[in-house]
Amino acid sequence: MPIESNNFIKFLGTAGARFVMIKQLRASAGIWVSSGSKNILIDPGPGSIVHCNRSRPKLDPTKLDAIILTHRHLDHAGDINVMIEAMTEGGFKKRGILFCPGDALDDDPVVLRHTRNFLNKIQVLKALSQYKVGDFVFYTSMRHRHPVETYGIKFKIGGSSLAILTDTQYFSGLEDFYCADILIISVVFYQPRPEIEHLSLAEARRIISQIRPRKTILTHFGMTMLKAKPHLVARKLTEELGSEVVAAYDGMTLRL
Repeated sequence: MPIESNNFIKFLGTAGARFVMIKQLRASAGIWVSSGSKNILIDPGPGSIVHCNRSRPKLDPTKLDAIILTHRHLDHAGDINVMIEAMTEGGFKKRGILFCPGDALDDDPVVLRHTRNFLNKIQVLKALSQYKVGDFVFYTSMRHRHPVETYGIKFKIGGSSLAILTDTQYFSGLEDFYCADILIISVVFYQPRPEIEHLSLAEARRIISQIRPRKTILTHFGMTMLKAKPHLVARKLTEELGSEVVAAYDGMTLRL
């Protein structure tokens, strides 16, 4: 079925954390955002190039205008270099912007130095800042509590505000930034694990209940969330909170 609107989000993958990624129980290919004439890829983890080409309709990486890395962990950045190559047609067409935290470029970089030269621009993300790709404007969150430098993002598409709450330990203040019509939230754990800096279902419930978005999409599932069956978890949350909650699946498209 063709994608009818120019404003859409496609979940190329919904894997969270290492073991779901390693076993590819869910794909780890990131999120494609199309807004007007602009195409942006967020967090191209392992398999991103494969799932762009397998997508129906196919998503053409040479049409990308930008890539955003929320952080440098490999389940988010494993295909960053191949997607830069794809966006720039092997480096022969210098184009596109990469947005990423500074530590993705530092002494142990996930973005290789030779692929950086293929890009028109690299912009280092900072907390609570605004960035633009043509008419597409997005904002970074405060720095998350995660082992590496990590930022979520918020933007408008198709008249709706949309926030992507990526990996973090819960802390007070998340609700203030991530207040939006549509909330995409990474829920790795079914039960809280405070020693590991990822959100659990209970913490996601707390955030959703305070923000009360028009629609919440759960994604980035770890093993315990998969065992609990995310679609059943989302259905229960919808009943409890009186607010629509859905579980993302690989290939899911949200039209706006």
